[in-house]
Amino acid sequence: MDIPPLAGKIAVLSLGALPLSFALNYVSVLSYPLGVVLMSSLILGLLSLAIYSLSRSDIYYDPLYAVFAVFAFTSVVDLLIALQEDGYMAGFMAFYTKEGEPYLRTAHGVFICYWDGIVHYLLYLAMTGAIRKRKSYRNLGLYWLGSFIMSILVFLPGNILGKYSSEIRPTFFLTVPFVLVPCWAGLRVFNQTQVPTCCTPNTVEEAQRKGLLWRPVDLALIIYLIFAAFFTLFRGLVVLDCPMDACFVYIYQYEPYLRDPVSYPKVQMLVNMFYVLPFYGLAIYALIFPGCSWLPDWALVFAGAIGQAQFSHMGASMHLRTPFTYRVPEDAWTSFFLCNLLYALGPHLLAFRCLWRPAFFLRPPPGPPANHEKQH
Repeated sequence: MDIPPLAGKIAVLSLGALPLSFALNYVSVLSYPLGVVLMSSLILGLLSLAIYSLSRSDIYYDPLYAVFAVFAFTSVVDLLIALQEDGYMAGFMAFYTKEGEPYLRTAHGVFICYWDGIVHYLLYLAMTGAIRKRKSYRNLGLYWLGSFIMSILVFLPGNILGKYSSEIRPTFFLTVPFVLVPCWAGLRVFNQTQVPTCCTPNTVEEAQRKGLLWRPVDLALIIYLIFAAFFTLFRGLVVLDCPMDACFVYIYQYEPYLRDPVSYPKVQMLVNMFYVLPFYGLAIYALIFPGCSWLPDWALVFAGAIGQAQFSHMGASMHLRTPFTYRVPEDAWTSFFLCNLLYALGPHLLAFRCLWRPAFFLRPPPGPPANHEKQH
């Protein structure tokens, strides 16, 4: 596999977070919240300056190169936080979780740090490498965009609404750029030129002539999306304290984590109900009627979003930092993992299907011009 050369440079730069965080852990000024936010701002500023001085040509070619490089550094920091909170290392980021963002010590916080430190980090290296080689990274960017936005949509409201609302420190306001940057980055990624497909007009016309019964993969995806939509709606009703017996049984016997006062699971289910559920309905429409060229892009966005959401939700439901009464009961492990793994896998299969054979979703080719006979 050809590894982009600059990806290695960004990896080396981002790994500088290890000695830096270890040294900062023993700086006395960081025992105060204001000291943490000032030092964090200074480090991010110096890091941005260093990236600009080292890679001006790449930043001029695509400004998102600088964004991904800075985020790669913060991904390593997040991985250090997760590993420290789980007891795999010590003496690195204790000052930050104590005086900066104490809600990162929750089970949900630990797992979003794992996701950011592994999945997002690999995406940043791949995308910066693609920019260095002047190649397209549109598909990777769309997956990252969905994953990143889902993380923010759940984590920030959960911090404000949950039991850690009284623990918000000045460092919380450093997340403002993390809200604004994805909006700007998303517009740039969507505006990138799509990779041309090898589908000929005849291939597109033939694919779009087939009925649903002659497309068994699409039929299976539609059936999956129907069940996933009902599951999404059901869990949304559960966290809204629906009085139905089924909701009561589910929240106490299968997913008691939905009652955890940290509020992350409740916010997650509501985000799924108000954003993911409508997408499932639109995806069903696009799998039935040809020419919905928007589906491949949005399937990637929602695959990233659901992947991040399910990883954090499943992990936090079982983690030791979640109180025992809110963890998944042992006799429900099988059904819990089966349902949630299928819920996470389906959007990825949908995105793969859209990229694998995109002819059905392309705009139909224009018909031949009408022949008008000359009147004599």
